[in-house]
Amino acid sequence: MKASLNWVQNMKFECHNGEHQTLIDATPEHGGLSSAPTPKELVLNAMMGCTAMDVVAILTKMRQDISSFSMEINAEKTKEYPVHFKNAELVFDLKGQLDGEKVIKAVDSSLTKYCGVNYMISKTCHITFKVILNNETIKTGPVQFIEPKTEE
Repeated sequence: MKASLNWVQNMKFECHNGEHQTLIDATPEHGGLSSAPTPKELVLNAMMGCTAMDVVAILTKMRQDISSFSMEINAEKTKEYPVHFKNAELVFDLKGQLDGEKVIKAVDSSLTKYCGVNYMISKTCHITFKVILNNETIKTGPVQFIEPKTEE
C-alpha cells in the first residue's frame, strides 16, 4: 500500500490513496479550522469500517437478511504524550431477520481473526464491543484477537 499527503494551508492536508482523496484538519485549538476530520477521528472511522465490512460480508455469505446496520465507537484518549486511544467500545446495531448466533459468530470472527485495523489498534488500546440485534443487547465483551502464526 502507498499513500501521499500534501499541505493545503494552516493545519489542513490532502491525503491521496490511489484515486481517492481525503482531507484532514486540526481543531482550532491546534491551529486548524475543523474543516475535516482529524487523523484520530479517521482512525475511529477505520476501526468501525474494517469490522463493519467483515460483519456484512460474513452475514451475506450466511444468507442473513440485514435490513439495517449501524455502528458507533466511543473512545477515551490518554492525557500524556503521545496522546493515543487507551479504551474504545465498538457498538454494533443490527436489525432484520437475523439469527442471533450467526450475528455473534460474524462479529467474533471479525474481532478475533479478520479485522487488521482493530488488531493493530488493540496493541495499545483496550477494545470492547457490544452487539445489539433488533434493539436487544445479545453480546458484550473484550476484543481478543488470536495472534497470527508467523512463517518461519
